[in-house]
Amino acid sequence: MVRLTNIELIKELLVDSRRSYVELAKRFGVTEAAIRKRIKKLESEKIIKRFTIEVDLKKLGFEIHTLIGLDASPEKLVQVLEELQRMEEVAGLYTSSGDHMILMECWFKNMNQLSEFVKRLEKLDGVTRICPAIILEKIK
Repeated sequence: MVRLTNIELIKELLVDSRRSYVELAKRFGVTEAAIRKRIKKLESEKIIKRFTIEVDLKKLGFEIHTLIGLDASPEKLVQVLEELQRMEEVAGLYTSSGDHMILMECWFKNMNQLSEFVKRLEKLDGVTRICPAIILEKIK
């Protein structure tokens, strides 16, 4: 039995957010009502923003799963982000510190689609650097 803390509960939900309150209650040695109230509180405090899914991209026909680091001139950063938000290939979009100003998660059916997408990125006003990395395998 694991002690019921917000962090431990969230870790369990990250593994499988579809687990029932009853299953979670057994895992933590508390009542189903305690789990339900804790999750509702985490939602009301906006700690849990939404529940989501993890998909097998290959079964959907996407052979290429990439993280693309992108840099933009500072005065064009907001404009570039707005354009990237509208692109259907972009599954996730983040600003970041470190090697790149922007990180994108993208899905492609094949290398040709990735190549065409990079060419589109190169034409965006303000983009200064594009660094795609293909994800080979998700470990955790």
